[in-house]
Amino acid sequence: MKQYLLPLATMFCLTTAQAQHFTITLQAAQYQSGIAYLTYHMGKNLSVEDSAAVNNKGVAVFTGKRKLPSGIYAVVLPGKSKSIDFLIDKEQVITVKIDTTDLLLKTVVTGSPANVLLQQYQKTITTKAQLLDAEKKAYNAAGSRADSLQHEANYNRLNKDLNDYRDNIIKSQPSSMMAVLLNAMKDPALLNNKPKTHNDSLQNYYYYKMHYWDGITFMDERVIRTPFFLPKLEKYYRELIVPEADSIIKEADYQLLLARSCPEMYKFLLNWLTDEYISPKYMGQDAVFVHLFEKYHSKGLSSWLNEKQMETVSRRAYMLMANLIGAKAADLEMLDTTGKPFPLYNVAADYTVVVFWDPTCGHCKEELPHLDSVYRANWQAHNVKMYGVLSADSKEDLRQEWLKYIREHNLKDWVNVYQTKEMETANSAAQKPGYRQLYDVTLTPTIYLLDKEKHIIAKKLTWQQLDDLLQVKWKMKSN
Repeated sequence: MKQYLLPLATMFCLTTAQAQHFTITLQAAQYQSGIAYLTYHMGKNLSVEDSAAVNNKGVAVFTGKRKLPSGIYAVVLPGKSKSIDFLIDKEQVITVKIDTTDLLLKTVVTGSPANVLLQQYQKTITTKAQLLDAEKKAYNAAGSRADSLQHEANYNRLNKDLNDYRDNIIKSQPSSMMAVLLNAMKDPALLNNKPKTHNDSLQNYYYYKMHYWDGITFMDERVIRTPFFLPKLEKYYRELIVPEADSIIKEADYQLLLARSCPEMYKFLLNWLTDEYISPKYMGQDAVFVHLFEKYHSKGLSSWLNEKQMETVSRRAYMLMANLIGAKAADLEMLDTTGKPFPLYNVAADYTVVVFWDPTCGHCKEELPHLDSVYRANWQAHNVKMYGVLSADSKEDLRQEWLKYIREHNLKDWVNVYQTKEMETANSAAQKPGYRQLYDVTLTPTIYLLDKEKHIIAKKLTWQQLDDLLQVKWKMKSN
């Protein structure tokens, strides 16, 4: 990652270097013993930064010869049942004096202007929230339309005052930690609050997506140490972006490019994207993970990963590279039930269903009869062929059990194939990838759907999902 940092890059990263040490003093008169923890928000969790013993005067001191990165921190009090949030920005010598009778409003944080603004905000929000709640209750209890309208107007006015107050902090102190937090929490306004047409809804979507990251810069790593950034990131990738690999890759590359001058933001984004798409929720999104591996991980741009983590990422990427949706499926050099060669590419069909299965697998025994039934009842008439592959991790020779299952369940209309141990050993000696890697076979049954030219249309579906997909394709063709 160092090769991407220019001498002036740190000028654009909004975390300013200060003295390389920190001292956070906790004053909690209600405690005379126990262990307190200094933690920070990262994603959805609190991570422990340091711990310190509370003395008989209720004082604990957290200190270290390093600079604490900016963000929302929390002191967790002895017993771990109570905690209080505060901000760390540029200042690294801070005192947190608490009163457990009212942690929110009676806590005093000194040594940091960022916390003065935070405490003012918390007090204002608390007051406004009480007024809003009172108007909501009055609205629900209103005895006339006039009363309802009055309380609704009061509620809207108070809500507007609250939003104006937040906007004023952002505008008047744009570089403050509070502005970072408020921007992370803020949702873009809609163009049309009451869309009537499909076009209205589309305009709302495009406007909302365009302004979703307003106020947030991917060159400011302070925002990642808050509880607000990760949910915002998740919503963007899971709900706003078209769930196609190409669209996701475009967005990911753009954000990672913006984050290059701030290593912690870059690291956070690349880690999250990798975790999100290494086992994606939607078929085809594994292409995002392969892209991240090829463009970033394989080029040494994730140097923070240890050897075991990098091995996991690499192994998974190599398992996926040959079987991405749209790619041409690898040919399979296999033998049929008579011991004669019957490669996958010898199958002539409009669609080929490739099934990797094991005669000792309980789930396979349940699924294969369903597959064969729907194949005979419907698929076969549409020139679909079944290519069943014996896939067993057992060191034992399961060929006889495999043949027995084929006979007993009358899978005679399938092309049933297997690979001998000698063939597997020869492939390994020649450093050729085996079928398990080529088709990412980690569980059985594993099902693929190929088109006439043997391109991968779908993979790892249930027989019901596969049937639904084929029905849609035939319907589209007939229309």
